[in-house]
Formats: sequence, C-alpha cells, structure tokens
Amino acid sequence: MMNPPHILVVDDHLQIRESMTRFLIKNGLRATPAKDAKDMDSKLAMGHFDLIVLDVMMPGESGLSVCQRLSGEQKIPIILLTALGDDTDRIVGLEIGADDYISKPFNPRELLARIKAVLRRAAQPERVIGDFASKKIRFAHLVLDADRQVLLSEGQEEIALTSADFKLLVVLLERPRVVLSRDQLLDLAAGRSGGPLDRTIDNQISRLRRKIEIDVLRPKIIRTIRNGGYCLSVDVEVFGG
Repeated sequence: MMNPPHILVVDDHLQIRESMTRFLIKNGLRATPAKDAKDMDSKLAMGHFDLIVLDVMMPGESGLSVCQRLSGEQKIPIILLTALGDDTDRIVGLEIGADDYISKPFNPRELLARIKAVLRRAAQPERVIGDFASKKIRFAHLVLDADRQVLLSEGQEEIALTSADFKLLVVLLERPRVVLSRDQLLDLAAGRSGGPLDRTIDNQISRLRRKIEIDVLRPKIIRTIRNGGYCLSVDVEVFGG
C-alpha cells in the first residue's frame, strides 16, 4: 500500500496505546500514539489522520468530550474504546458522532476489522445516499435533505443528525414498509455483523425516534415488529434534483 491510512491512537494507558500502535503498523497501517486529549490536539495540528481510536476514560478531557468537540470541527471518523458493559458510554458516544465502538478488553484483530470497515465507509460517502443524491425525501411530517444530511420539520426547523443517525435513516427510507431484522440493519447501516447481545441497532433506533417521532412512547414512523425487527411504516416521496 503506497499511502496507508494514518490512525491516531489516543489512550492514557501506556502499554495499551503502544501495543495498539505496534499492531496497526505491523498490519500495514500508519499509527501514531497520543496519551491524552492535549497530546491528541498537538498531533492533529501537525499532520493528517484518517481515523481516531479514542479511549473514553482519560484524565483531563474525557473521550466523550473530545468526540463531541471533534464532531463539530472536522469529519475524522472516530472509534471509541469503552469499558465492557458500559452501555451509557456507547449510547452517548453514538449520539454525539462516534462511528463505532469497541469494548475493553478486545481482540486486536477485531479492532483492525472495525477500523477497516469504518475507513471503507468514510472513503465512499456516495454509497450512503445512493439514489438520494441531490434529492429531498419527504416522509410523515419531515423532509430529509440528503446532501446536507439534515432533517427539516414542517416549520422548516432543522434537526441535526449524527453520521450514524443519517446512515440508519437512509437505510430505512430506501425500504419503506419492509421489515428489517437487527442483523440486516446493522449490516446495511454499519457494514458489520453483531453478536447475540449486540444492542447497537436498538440504541440507534431509540435515538433516531427521539428526533423524528411526535410521541416517542407510541412510535408511528419506525415500528417495532415483534420477533422481526423494525419497519419504516410511512410512505416516502423523493423529489428535487
């Protein structure tokens, strides 16, 4: 590979960040370690990075704070390292713009696979919107501006979407009234498979419902199908372009 992707590994634990850095380099990537948010900012100011592996629990500025800050400044994909079983960090991380997460302790090969999957998605943004490019999509009381990746309410109020929100919504809008299993949604929206206890899609659906449903407790746009998965239960109209 002539110019391999450059990964910034941010973790306050010396052994973890150095072992991750060595492993990524050994597997054909460029990798640079950073011990905390301040060190990370210095590295970002000095060079280009294609993805950040970011620990949530760090002294000083936390990984969640860093993720929120960076998502508003630049579009570098972020994979969060979270404590095993800490669903709160995972949900909040996805809400504020993280592209994926992995729980500690983890298999380095799983991290490598997730890095490659996120990089593939980041390198092909046109695949996300597909036939929706330069279009607006009306559904229920909302309109999605595909190119701007924002939702507009009936009163033209903008509703911000994270990258994960947008990808999941596009998957649903492309398949109105089709029941999609959790595995199908995870594959279509995130490009990966999940385990039997993986609640990523449930968490993302809950977050998306809070942005698009009039009554979150009685959702009418994205319905839960018992023993099936989820279904966009409204008609979709594509216009513009």
